[in-house]
Amino acid sequence: MSPPLNRINSDERLPQQVDVVVIGGGVIGVSAAYHLAKKGHSVALVEKGHVGGEQSSRNWGWCRQQGRAREEIPLAREALRLWEDMQNDAGVDAGFRRTGVLFLTKNKDELASWERWAAVAREMQVHSTVLTPAEVAERMPDNTDTWVGGLHTPSDGRAEPSMAVPALAAAARKHGVTIHQGCAARGLETTGGSVSAVVTEKGTIRTQSVLLAGGAWSSLFCRRHGIELPIGLVNATACRTTPGPEITSGALGTDFYCIRRRLDGGFTLALRNRGTVELSPDLLRYARTFWPTYQHRKNGLKLSFGKSFFDQLMRGTSWSFDKPSPFEAERVRDPAPDMSLVNSALAALIKSNPELKDIEIAEAWGGTIDCTPDTIPVISAVDALPGFFLATGFSGHGFGIGPAAGKLAADIVTGATPLVDPAAYSHKRMIDGRRLAPVSPF
Repeated sequence: MSPPLNRINSDERLPQQVDVVVIGGGVIGVSAAYHLAKKGHSVALVEKGHVGGEQSSRNWGWCRQQGRAREEIPLAREALRLWEDMQNDAGVDAGFRRTGVLFLTKNKDELASWERWAAVAREMQVHSTVLTPAEVAERMPDNTDTWVGGLHTPSDGRAEPSMAVPALAAAARKHGVTIHQGCAARGLETTGGSVSAVVTEKGTIRTQSVLLAGGAWSSLFCRRHGIELPIGLVNATACRTTPGPEITSGALGTDFYCIRRRLDGGFTLALRNRGTVELSPDLLRYARTFWPTYQHRKNGLKLSFGKSFFDQLMRGTSWSFDKPSPFEAERVRDPAPDMSLVNSALAALIKSNPELKDIEIAEAWGGTIDCTPDTIPVISAVDALPGFFLATGFSGHGFGIGPAAGKLAADIVTGATPLVDPAAYSHKRMIDGRRLAPVSPF
């Protein structure tokens, strides 16, 4: 089941030529299109399904700096500013509020790691407070668990995934972006070794610059053009509850469950670091690269092997551009939720917070997270194909940092001074043989 989503209309006429084509209508692609248009470039955004239809509407709705890897902190900090700016520019509510993020722990070693993280973050102008047990109790007076401490970042925020990307798309369209839904990009044409066009199911768009922000579909698209992009897919589950008392106005993370207060008075609820890894031919191809990450996260992961493995094996990566592509066979990726995770999360939440005893699950859904081996995204030019750029592999962090990731991608595409140092996000690091290890602290 898919979560609720505000839907937008498409532009009917596909342009014959634009400065930049953006492939993918999630938060990254829409934000990039917005910033490209604000720079004065003509932009067409093509989306095989509908804007915000996959992970951008299925995530938790956290917009946080807290807990980001050192490499992502500058991007996360800029994203919070841009969330406010873009929401104001759109004139449509994206649900963004600066209501803070609070993590709680029962583990002294974890608390010590948070103290180290807070010291690093402070040097980067992110101010978080490490809380004592008494301070946790003061903030959560009715919570029945015993915590050794917590970490609070008041400048962090939340947004509503069902509202956010359509709102940002309204802002992009305001600046001249044309948006084409139900319009899968089948592949790229090249001239003299550089990008010259995007072939879609509805026609060809001439362009010299293409940004692929295809999330879970990016690696497959790249393989069609002989470009290596190690991406692993993790199916995650989340749900929303019926309205209940406000135990937090923002987001709360514990060792087991995580919640975010919603505008409708309920909570978005999920289990921390839980998911199902789909075994696929591509993942096996990159198994050695992903092994350190799997070892780091394996306690929270299930492995899935089934019909989709053989479907992908038979599909191959050499489809013709004049026939339907794999992207038209599955318009919106909609994995089933794991209800055992939903039930466990609700039970743990109520046990820890008895005042929520009357809430129920209103809806549950699945989504697919596109993960890189080091859990840091790729926002980069592709050296092997001039004119081709990537903004993908956000490893579950894309929604919160989306506005800034889109701005950085737009800077890279246009050769402008980048919003932040882009070195950590290079595509080259994925293919040069270096050992990639997970870097996200929590």
